[in-house]
Amino acid sequence: MAEKTPGILASFEFLDSTVDAIHDLRKAGFKGLRAYTPYPEHHIEEALGHGESPVRVWTLVGGLTGTATGFAFTIFTSMDWPLVTGGKPIIAIPAYVVIAFESTILFGALSTLIGLFVLSRLPHIKPMIVYDPEFVSGRYGIFVAAEGGKLDEARRILQKHEPKLLTEDREGAHAM
Repeated sequence: MAEKTPGILASFEFLDSTVDAIHDLRKAGFKGLRAYTPYPEHHIEEALGHGESPVRVWTLVGGLTGTATGFAFTIFTSMDWPLVTGGKPIIAIPAYVVIAFESTILFGALSTLIGLFVLSRLPHIKPMIVYDPEFVSGRYGIFVAAEGGKLDEARRILQKHEPKLLTEDREGAHAM
């Protein structure tokens, strides 16, 4: 069973209020904030401190590995079964570019897919924290995991930004 973390869920009607609340919560030292939006919103991602996705590094490493594998495979094959044709060298790099290119694409695509699953932590077996169905129809939400005095401080910060709805879970929501 997933461990439980007490926290507070605030529902906002406006994006600006949500972003300001996230900034204030982060200034107060709250970590592990969870935001709910009806669509991807870059202002909230920036407020939460998310940078660029590291999936692109997985793609680069996979592509370079594919290139090296493509050239290594063709060179090994040519050296293991040498065939001298018309006085040409046994290792002729231009002839191997096509196989190296195809290996680059294959390994890059596969490593992108693997990186996406690893970094997204998929499949996600744990239950969701807390959720309000209104988050799909235009409202924004913030879940703050906190206990005791920190929970009171989080409530005070969130109320300053006038949320439409404030739900508290003292017994604990399922942790992500």
